[in-house]
Amino acid sequence: MSKTTTRLQIVNNLPVFRAMKRLTQEELAKEINVTRATIIAIEKGNYNPSLELAFRLARYFQTDINEIFKIKEISK
Repeated sequence: MSKTTTRLQIVNNLPVFRAMKRLTQEELAKEINVTRATIIAIEKGNYNPSLELAFRLARYFQTDINEIFKIKEISK
């Protein structure tokens, strides 16, 4: 019997939330006190934010972290 492994992938909706508020990456970065490069990296999936940063984003958008960052299970 083969063993199935599960990997977790974080899918983020940050570009969607940013677009709803009609914010540029630069504007959002200034609002939450990070660099534009950080916002770009998060949106491209190259960087997973710290828990503190995820909470700051959720607070800024007045939503739950789970609405911005979703966990997707991938079976191998």
